[in-house]
Amino acid sequence: MAYLAYSELTDSVFVINLPYIKFGLGASKDVGYEARRLGMTSVLLVVGRRLAETKLAEQVRGSLESQGIKVEVFTDVHVEPDDEAIVQGFSKVRDLRLDGFVALGGGSTIDTAKLLNLLYSYPADLMDYVNRPVGKGMSPPGPLKPMIAIPTTAGTGAENTNVAVLDIKRLHVKTGVSNQYLRPSVAIVDPLTTVSMPPMVTASTGLDVLNHAIESITAHPYTARPAVSPAERPVYAGSTPIGDLFLPVITWAAKYIRRAYADPYDIEARYYMQLGANLAGLGFGHAGVHVPHAMAYPIAGMVRDWHPPDYDFGYPIVPHGISTAIPAAYAFRFLAPYNEDKFRAVARALGLDDSGTPREVGERIFDFYLKLLEDLHVPTNLKEIGFSRSDLDGLVEGAWAQQRLLVLSPKAISKDDLRRLYSEMLE
Repeated sequence: MAYLAYSELTDSVFVINLPYIKFGLGASKDVGYEARRLGMTSVLLVVGRRLAETKLAEQVRGSLESQGIKVEVFTDVHVEPDDEAIVQGFSKVRDLRLDGFVALGGGSTIDTAKLLNLLYSYPADLMDYVNRPVGKGMSPPGPLKPMIAIPTTAGTGAENTNVAVLDIKRLHVKTGVSNQYLRPSVAIVDPLTTVSMPPMVTASTGLDVLNHAIESITAHPYTARPAVSPAERPVYAGSTPIGDLFLPVITWAAKYIRRAYADPYDIEARYYMQLGANLAGLGFGHAGVHVPHAMAYPIAGMVRDWHPPDYDFGYPIVPHGISTAIPAAYAFRFLAPYNEDKFRAVARALGLDDSGTPREVGERIFDFYLKLLEDLHVPTNLKEIGFSRSDLDGLVEGAWAQQRLLVLSPKAISKDDLRRLYSEMLE
């Protein structure tokens, strides 16, 4: 068994840094209680401008204030945050007296709060913390301020991870900050907070659930990593027996994503998509993701003129779930022969026939993905979102920079492999 491999040359340890999770319908009403339990007296509530004007945001703020907690509100949240916006945002809060952070929103909001907390707790050049090779990959010297995350989308699982994703504008590449201290202290997961998501946001975030689950389960085993000191052990370990327990998330996503897309008030669908997002966050939060996410980052960073429905922000964007789902279809087909047992398990979880050769299984997963994207009115190739063959070199180099993800692939990935996959997505 792959997980039982042992050598002094490879690692034999994985770490699960679990958050305190409170899940259920109406759970968001408990935020004041949880903040007071953590000793918070003055917090920064990080919430997007539109969400800040809703009854939900009013309830969250009221719950905090009912516990005698002073609330400062930060609304300068960018969908798909970038380094310049984070640094500018930090300049606005650095002089506030804060002893805690509360994030209310999707993955971009939660990641923004994580990064503001990091810079507030240990001020430094943001690039010092950004993952190598883009940044220096430094870790803060100790824990950050306590943080509560309340996700309002069912997708990213950011409330459970040690990672914050951001664009580096001058390089036109998406990367992240990863360290053991970024994970929120408490995750309050309330499916009722997701009913206001419009259809394309539901589709994109739901696809992220599916991609997280499949990638973390099909990553190479954690015992394939070179041996390192405990201080150097990466946040993303590779697939583990714990991550394998989350196979039902794939089944839930396949069953409920279309229903949630079609009817925002289908509470059963919202419940299982939100639960799936949370559990997939636990899975990939320690196991990691691989090729589709690595390929997605330059897609998001290089977009020029695509404005998807329901993302009316005045600037072009490829939402994260969509930027991962397009390459996922092609990457999973390509990788299926290199992790046969896991991809057969994925096929079964999707309700597909898992018989035949590994390549045949990969083709069925590919067909499933394309049909799902079509049903959700999501593009199935890069030409539909404005990319052309002239972008190929930039896409390959952008993905190649994501070595912390590519090393988790079940197959050693080369630049030629990336070029082949991007070329298929451009045809």
